[in-house]
Amino acid sequence: MTEHQIKVQRTARYYTLGELNENTKTIWFVVHGYGQLSQFFIKKFASIVDSQTFVVAPEATSRFYLDNEFKRIGASWMTRELRQSEIDDNNDYLNTLYESLLKDHDLSTISINILGFSQGCAAVCRWFGAGKIKCDRLLLWAGFFSNGIREVIEPEKLKDVKTYYVYGDKDEFLVAFPEISEKFRASMIEDINPEVICFEGKHTVDEPTLKAIIAGF
Repeated sequence: MTEHQIKVQRTARYYTLGELNENTKTIWFVVHGYGQLSQFFIKKFASIVDSQTFVVAPEATSRFYLDNEFKRIGASWMTRELRQSEIDDNNDYLNTLYESLLKDHDLSTISINILGFSQGCAAVCRWFGAGKIKCDRLLLWAGFFSNGIREVIEPEKLKDVKTYYVYGDKDEFLVAFPEISEKFRASMIEDINPEVICFEGKHTVDEPTLKAIIAGF
């Protein structure tokens, strides 16, 4: 038995909030977590949109049913199967989206914020680490990596990027793996020294916390 791989075209989906035009001053790329869909995830960011703010929520191309009744659907950025190929494909997809949206805009006048939630943290770190995009602020929300931040990006690449690590004190996934999550936070502080923000809540993008972070920009 011999394994083979072949590159194919895929149709990817994304959602937006606000208008991207000559008045735009801030663009957010918000990347969902495991088992989510962008059409629902992006609603978390509706309250930060104004005439100068544009939000983009790409959706992972691997979808699956979440329940036995085949009603609820989620998406995943990658698994350990064909791991590197999926990472490369995700980066190609996100780069294509970035370039198609921003090719006619002067990025020197626009602030670009990237937020990864849960599994999306790894996706955005690998994307930015590939070195083809601008990022002024990186928000890693409710994610952790068993082998530390170096598993997904070289810390040196974040030296000029304002980075945040945000999590809920009752996050069910972090609570389930306390030793790993605490070790990860410690290594992250040592490697990239992000601004660490803990809010009262579970595994979610907490909108009041998000607004408070933005107010401090």
